[in-house]
Amino acid sequence: MPKQFAYRTITAAVTAAVFSFTSNVYAEGFQLSEKLSVSGFIDMSTVRFEPDDGDSTTESGLDQFEINFLYDFGNKLTAQVDLEYQDNDGSGEEVDVEQAYFTYGINDALSFKAGRFLSYSGWETEDPTGLYQFSGTGYAKYFYGGYQQGVSTYYKGSGFDVALSVVNDLGDLEGENRDSDDVAIELMLAVNPIEAWTLKGFYMTDELEGTDEDTDLINVWTSYTVADWTFAAEYNQSENAPAAVGFAGIGAEANGYLLMANYAWEKFGLTFRYHESEVEADDGTTVEELSAYTLSPSYAVSENLLIVFEYRRDDDDITDESSDTYALEALITF
Repeated sequence: MPKQFAYRTITAAVTAAVFSFTSNVYAEGFQLSEKLSVSGFIDMSTVRFEPDDGDSTTESGLDQFEINFLYDFGNKLTAQVDLEYQDNDGSGEEVDVEQAYFTYGINDALSFKAGRFLSYSGWETEDPTGLYQFSGTGYAKYFYGGYQQGVSTYYKGSGFDVALSVVNDLGDLEGENRDSDDVAIELMLAVNPIEAWTLKGFYMTDELEGTDEDTDLINVWTSYTVADWTFAAEYNQSENAPAAVGFAGIGAEANGYLLMANYAWEKFGLTFRYHESEVEADDGTTVEELSAYTLSPSYAVSENLLIVFEYRRDDDDITDESSDTYALEALITF
């Protein structure tokens, strides 16, 4: 979802593109030629992690660099390629083709795309340009569709949108899709009764490889904007999500939710978020129970540079461990 300030015109364009399925995402990028345009971002941060029990650590550096290319062939046919450099939480540096797909518009309401693309699901985006604070909740691996390879159709009606994706896998946030003999399905219904209010629901299903079990993900979120305030809520539920099955066994179930409020004025913003998530093993034992609240002020130095500070308090009810995290982020968009 979009950043919290009017100056974030590129992110507002992203939101319009997501809902209307147009190529407006590059409205603030560089127009290299009549048909080719480029946009992207540079994300840098300093993060201090302070557990209640244990030693504190501090990490600084370049978190992510992304450059996006959009080519307009004309006649309602476009192609998009996103290239990404990322330091995966200190586990190693990677350069990936994050997305590569083409879109064809049948008319103003109906369009198709095919290739490698990110799921529509989830209130919080994969890229930092779509977050209201520095960190994501961390529970997306259980509930969001992730990067997918396949085909998708999108229909924009009067006050509602519908999307159907047929892909090879779900829940793949690292972009390394598993080989599968079966297809996965993602269905979206978005309702926009008034300009200030949006409600989206997603149902995703996929056969769990090597079993007769299905992975089922449900994601529902809503947002409402009034004056300088933005409010959002999200609820998630999953069964046999790959990230949960990895340590909880077949039949594992997970649920989670978030509540968020953002206030923006001139170049300043302030975000509060609370979220919880829980994972149960197939025998009903709770194997993960996490919660956190986040307070994040931010300041727009210019149209292209955003400074974000974040304080986050995490609690683990299974291990009875807690921690504080302080982050300072510089996000440059172009």
